Amino acid sequence: MQTGPTSDTAADHTLDLLTLCAITDPELVRVDWQLIARTAQTPGDLAGWFEGEIREKSPKAERAATLIRKWSKDRAAQTAARDAARKQMAAAQAVGANVTTVLDTDYPANLRLVPDAPPFLFYRGHLESGDARSIAVVGTRQASEDGRRRAARMARGLCEDGIVVASGLALGIDTAAHTATVDLSMRTVAVIGNGIARPTYPKENAALAERIVEQGGAVVSQFWPTDPPDRWRFPARNVVMSGFTQGTIVVEASSTSGAKIQAQAAYKHGKLVFLLKSLAAAQKWARAMLDADSPAGDPTDLFTASTPSASSIRRVVEVGDISDVLGRIASAEAVQAAAEQRLRLAQSDLGAM
Repeated sequence: MQTGPTSDTAADHTLDLLTLCAITDPELVRVDWQLIARTAQTPGDLAGWFEGEIREKSPKAERAATLIRKWSKDRAAQTAARDAARKQMAAAQAVGANVTTVLDTDYPANLRLVPDAPPFLFYRGHLESGDARSIAVVGTRQASEDGRRRAARMARGLCEDGIVVASGLALGIDTAAHTATVDLSMRTVAVIGNGIARPTYPKENAALAERIVEQGGAVVSQFWPTDPPDRWRFPARNVVMSGFTQGTIVVEASSTSGAKIQAQAAYKHGKLVFLLKSLAAAQKWARAMLDADSPAGDPTDLFTASTPSASSIRRVVEVGDISDVLGRIASAEAVQAAAEQRLRLAQSDLGAM
């Protein structure tokens, strides 16, 4: 059996990358997916992986190279990994889903800018270049009536300015944000915490998921299509939702909420964090984030080549009205340019190692 790349078509590159993600050793240790996403963004780099040549100098890369070399000598393991990848692709196709990887031009531009991006996304519906101008609206599942109204108002304001609304398809705040968007016949993106081929979770939002797809939006998953909605997947989903967007609006969230995790991830990513005034008044963690941030610079400069450092820009904003958000959002073109520059720099830096 062939251990290296299958051939030189886009479909085969996809299968090869998914095969890397499916490799495990007998102790069920798998290759670090974020490492794959960082270092297999061209066909040449992908081919190097199959030879155990990873263009990153790190303990994770050394462990991955050792695992790949061991795998390349084990015919049964090779067959198992490729069969697993094909099985997952078939499961996605069975529900009308597609896949994009870090090798593809339609891989989300914002996501390419963060260090912990996933190597692939399975999705139903459509991904568009305009998704680079997107903001997440998130919060608790146990939302108050005021919270749901605020989420819907934020979503409508974003839509009216041509900004794509992302959320997590959960009950509460997420549902309010998605619903307000589709009620305006606008696109929204749902980043979910289970595989794309699994039944919609929560089941109460199955009809909403269909509306999102039917109206030109997307339901997106970073997991294998058959993966169940395990509890640990939802915080991981929040990290990817942060990466997918330019920033996150938190409407209502306790100190243990996944929305708080997303706010923290967005800050680490160098993204914008928007905290409603009502949230800052009610939650100590939100006030602490605002107090810890220091203002300087123009937030849209996060996506310009001249920016000296994302840390020099105020990235946590107290929001009283949608106008506090709109003026801080960069164009989709600026994000795309930044993503292309980041890819070139990453390839140059890796090549110099």
